[in-house]
Amino acid sequence: MQINRLFEIVYLLLNKKSVTARELAEHFGVSRRTICRDIDTLSMAGIPIYTERGKGGGIRLLPDFVLNKSILSEQEQNEILSALQSLSNIKTDDTDQVLKKLSAVFGKTTTNWLEVDFAGWSYENDFWGDLKIAISERRVVAFDYYNQHGDKTARRVEPIQLWFKSNSWYLKGFCLAKHDMRLYKLPRMKNLIVTDEIFVKRESHDATDNPIASIYEDRQISTIKLRIEPERAYRVFDDFYEGMVEKQPDGSFLVTVQWPEDNWLYGFILSFGKYIEVLEPERLRKLIKDEAKSIANKYL
Repeated sequence: MQINRLFEIVYLLLNKKSVTARELAEHFGVSRRTICRDIDTLSMAGIPIYTERGKGGGIRLLPDFVLNKSILSEQEQNEILSALQSLSNIKTDDTDQVLKKLSAVFGKTTTNWLEVDFAGWSYENDFWGDLKIAISERRVVAFDYYNQHGDKTARRVEPIQLWFKSNSWYLKGFCLAKHDMRLYKLPRMKNLIVTDEIFVKRESHDATDNPIASIYEDRQISTIKLRIEPERAYRVFDDFYEGMVEKQPDGSFLVTVQWPEDNWLYGFILSFGKYIEVLEPERLRKLIKDEAKSIANKYL
């Protein structure tokens, strides 16, 4: 549309200061004659745009021109740009475009003050852009999913939200097979397809009273009681909220949590070594005991 092209010409000139008609024609895939008409339209609309002929010439804006931005304070402008800079770490092209345009509108150079890498050392996916589209346009997604036992199943899900929980990214969505809300760990999702099937928002999409066990895919939620020795006090306050912890007279810590039982939990407990004891539930206590014996047997 012409109006979009006109706005983008202004944004480009705010960023680049000078550009030729040929460069604009190639950028938009139109003729130079069309670009000349666009320049005339902008000039008649009151935009102080002009052209210089000859070597080093081009299309320019008057040096002091900025778009009206008085609706936002200096601090609000900085906050918006900082937020977009952080969001751009997800690597979505549209966020980068908005960031560039608003930087030009505000007359500011953005500073990349925050760098976030969502991938692990051995894991990377390209789902961010696809999932953003699926969530915003309410389109059903299909993918293969591996549960904690390594079993693969095909899933069709109404995606609601990307959720960062317990050091991992999850897709929160309504599973069309389970007919309930579920969480899917992103590294376990493979062969993602954003379908053309549009879904209608359900009441359950906004439900906040679902028990956590009903949304964690293939994971049992348990109340777990741990005793942690004083030597690992630093980890207690790194890994647990204050309300989960009771300091004991001997300096140890009694910790009560409600966590899903899976391999991550077993590894987390074992990472404390001899400085932790599982008090409840009994089955978890026995499992950790057997795991510790199995590890010790490897060094006999």
